[in-house]
Amino acid sequence: MARCSYKMPEDFLLKISKLGNKTDEIIPRVLDAGGEVMLRRIKSNLTAAIGSGTKKPSRSTGELADALGVSPTLIDKKGDYNIKVGFSEPRKDGDSNAKIANILEYGKSGQPPKPFLKPARSSGRKPCIEAMKAKLDEELKGI
Repeated sequence: MARCSYKMPEDFLLKISKLGNKTDEIIPRVLDAGGEVMLRRIKSNLTAAIGSGTKKPSRSTGELADALGVSPTLIDKKGDYNIKVGFSEPRKDGDSNAKIANILEYGKSGQPPKPFLKPARSSGRKPCIEAMKAKLDEELKGI
């Protein structure tokens, strides 16, 4: 049987030891900082995609962009912290915001795709991680 071991960097271990019993307070704030970065990125891509490149004038009501938001930080049954950026439901007309976003992202027959989620995810990854790192350092300085 193969065995693997690795050593964590000393500065990382010192930061973790400082957290102590405050992890339940700090982790949600760090994840919220990253969620806000992704929310801004997705919202800007969404507003740019809605109504662009259409043959007829846009019938957008702005309801899809208004429904975009960040969930509170939750702990799943494995003990992992999760935060989600997504759409609140339902719409005023009874349709699903997720369905409308999916059609916009991937297109449908007679409607070309206008991706806004995938580009936001790929371009927002590094800024999101940097924002979370900065927030974690700020929280650690406060201890």
